[in-house]
Amino acid sequence: MSAALLQSGGGSGGSKDRRMASAEQLVLELIIPEQRENALLDLSKKRELFQDLAPMLWHSCGTIAALLQEIVSIYPMLAPPTLTAGASNRVCNALALLQCVASHSETRAFFLNAHIPLYLYPFLNTISKTRPFEYLRLTSLGVIGALVKVDDTDVINFLLSTEIIPLCLRTMEMGSELSKTVATFIVQKILLDDVGLAYICATAERFFAVGAVLGSMVSILAEQPSVRLLKHIIRCYLRLSDNPRACEALKNCLPELLRDNTFSNCLREDVTTRRWLAQLLINVNGGQMHPSQRVPGGLPTPLSSMEQILPGQQNM
Repeated sequence: MSAALLQSGGGSGGSKDRRMASAEQLVLELIIPEQRENALLDLSKKRELFQDLAPMLWHSCGTIAALLQEIVSIYPMLAPPTLTAGASNRVCNALALLQCVASHSETRAFFLNAHIPLYLYPFLNTISKTRPFEYLRLTSLGVIGALVKVDDTDVINFLLSTEIIPLCLRTMEMGSELSKTVATFIVQKILLDDVGLAYICATAERFFAVGAVLGSMVSILAEQPSVRLLKHIIRCYLRLSDNPRACEALKNCLPELLRDNTFSNCLREDVTTRRWLAQLLINVNGGQMHPSQRVPGGLPTPLSSMEQILPGQQNM
């Protein structure tokens, strides 16, 4: 039905009206149990076409409740782990629509005030490495990633009032490369906020919990390099070095693999990350760099450690 509506008509205005009519019909079908699965699939595939889908989802009667019903219905499959591929795909389609709501400026605050991210935390607390569980974790992380992508201290304050840091650290330890990357990106964005940095550096326990996981990931990357993941790890370390007590601790616990040019070849084409690493080493060494930690040839002067992620670098 929706495909026919999208394909018919002439002008751009008429086409937009037809798309919205299609979206409205699919949203209405979400609250009809017999039609929900197909509506979830269609909406998740075409959500980029529907500009105002997020407000429509939030303000339509019963729609968010239907999406939450999809989420809680698979809780019994988490332990013992019996989640099937079909059930995982279906709930991930619901999560994709919640990500749409989390991303939209008009609905983000409503999304937080309703504490909807908490419904996703059981998925991040799973340990099964099967494909259905990994897909579920990754899609759930995508919802949280959509929240932190916009620099908003209210989002950070909300997340810090929950268990998001331990849950991200768990994924950073045992997830797939892509899940690790998204989880590390979330920790990075929390650290880039002053409130987040102060929270993680407020106690030695929090700092060393984050530092231990980052250090373990660096060791793994020395054997299985991933520039994308390494970029986020280095940015986390660099931001930690902005805190005086954390910077002092990093003098002893920063991995030697980041000091000895182990990743020089890996980062040869990534000038921004090389700058971050060079600045990190300068910060940790009190403004001086040991000869073994020299900046790779051709590297411009390191930027301030408060440098924000460049446009285009925020997307994974």
